[in-house]
Amino acid sequence: MEIDKSKITFIFLGILVLIAVGVVLKATQSVILPLLIAWLLSFLIGPAINFMTARKIPTTLAVIIILIILVGIFYLSFTFLYARFAAFADAYPKYHARFTDLITLVTSRWNLEFDPLAGINWGQNIGRFLASLSRSIFVFISQLVLVIIFLFFILLGKPFFRYKILKSFSAENADQISEITFSITGQIRRYLSLQFLISSTTGVLVWLVLEFIGVDFAVTWGALAFFLNFIPTVGSIVASIPPVLLALVQYYPSLWPAIITLFAVTTIQMGMGNALAPKVMGDQLNLSPVVVLLSLLFWGWLWGIVGALISIPIAAAIKIVCENIKTLHPISVMMGSGKTYRREFQD
Repeated sequence: MEIDKSKITFIFLGILVLIAVGVVLKATQSVILPLLIAWLLSFLIGPAINFMTARKIPTTLAVIIILIILVGIFYLSFTFLYARFAAFADAYPKYHARFTDLITLVTSRWNLEFDPLAGINWGQNIGRFLASLSRSIFVFISQLVLVIIFLFFILLGKPFFRYKILKSFSAENADQISEITFSITGQIRRYLSLQFLISSTTGVLVWLVLEFIGVDFAVTWGALAFFLNFIPTVGSIVASIPPVLLALVQYYPSLWPAIITLFAVTTIQMGMGNALAPKVMGDQLNLSPVVVLLSLLFWGWLWGIVGALISIPIAAAIKIVCENIKTLHPISVMMGSGKTYRREFQD
């Protein structure tokens, strides 16, 4: 069997290009990450700009008004998050002491020969995590200026993009390109809007349920559920652990509050993630679990917590783009979950 050397060369060149792109993205994180966030935000803000410009408001003025509102929302959100995490960090030593006493009591009561806390400095480890999380928030805030600048220029050019296509190509090609472009834009906007709505609903439900149970820092855990809900499966699990542990420590020796908290939070996460999200978003945006895992690992390694949060929107955007470009459609099919295709061939 004769080996096609050109295909092998093409494959290795593709691998080298991917590695080179990864290195460039890692090295230019401080610029590329704000640009990517601005690009994703433009899909959510675009309709508001179109609404204002359709009512004879100048494009520049419309963009400035929307950006002022957006900066206000960012400021209030980060002020809220910082206050929540600062309050939890101040109260953490008390809960750490109670958790240590709880572990000691359990090991002595059950005559356990091993100490789960041996060799683990919980206070130091969690303190480092909180410090790292705070640094990530401040780094993102420091890059907010770049996000706003990029977003300003992206939004300024959006209303005229269609006319540039009409001027650049023939009428037939321009209509085809416009159709593909607007289909991609509409699907990405729909995905981001629905994901934001589902995450917001999840966060509010978690907050209300924990407030009803009486778990401390219920608002903090609701906010954590909102942000981590953008990361499928892994985010839901991570967001469910802290309130359950806190309820266990807070109400010990009674175990029922922790059990009720576990049941309530799990029900909300599973109901929103496995029942509501597929019905609202549709099967066409479902991603393969392997794609979700690889995207989470890659973007999380590349850009840390912020990269993990936007990893799934990026993967969904890539899938939508490939779905609307004929030559790249097989990539979109392979990135999907395959549920719709199974029903298609079984029927």
